[in-house]
Amino acid sequence: MSDVDSSAQNQSAEQRDARSRIIDATFHVLMEHGYGGASTREIARRARVSKRELYALFNSKDGILAAMIASRAGRMCEPLTFPAVGDRAGLTRVLTLFGVSFLTEASSPAVIALFRLAIAEAERAPGLARRLHEDGRGPIFASLVDFLARAAASGLIAGAKPDAMAGRFFALLWGDLQISLLLRLVEPLQPDQIAGRAKSAVAALLSLYPEKGNSRLSPPGRRRFAGVRSPPHDCRE
Repeated sequence: MSDVDSSAQNQSAEQRDARSRIIDATFHVLMEHGYGGASTREIARRARVSKRELYALFNSKDGILAAMIASRAGRMCEPLTFPAVGDRAGLTRVLTLFGVSFLTEASSPAVIALFRLAIAEAERAPGLARRLHEDGRGPIFASLVDFLARAAASGLIAGAKPDAMAGRFFALLWGDLQISLLLRLVEPLQPDQIAGRAKSAVAALLSLYPEKGNSRLSPPGRRRFAGVRSPPHDCRE
């Protein structure tokens, strides 16, 4: 390896470390001072970087938020990037992995804390809420719609448009869990609870939407599941 290559790798590693420190510092400053009160000066101080370096990496406070939220959204969507599934068993496996990944990230104390802050500052400083939607909920929903569209094109799932199926799946996954977490009515889920919830949601979804040409199941509109509400029209969680 040449000295130039080694220097470039060291610089890249240093930049990744600096980005990580900045994102971590931003979260803590947000929790302490709110979105409006979170200054880049304080973020840079806690991250042990200069403001010049911070702006070189992120351009703005909004850019840091976008990166912080997008990284979590990316982790949630990783199971949906698997190779195309060829049967219902494969579809079940990928949707379950996605459900576990989504619930693990979305119900974590850090994410719930961000949503509480976004709600508290929605009128005074709506930037955080906008970032949560544009870099979190929107891309996650779009990734699931794309995956279900590919599954539908293969005849593995039918009965509704992909966006409607995606909305129903998130409703089955979440139920009233998110609001209960936001209000501190329940404790964060344990791994076995997350796995069980994801498995149940997938089973319910696939019973609602059978393979193409399978008429053994009732149409989705005629089946009911206890405790499940229909998702709102713009459900994108």
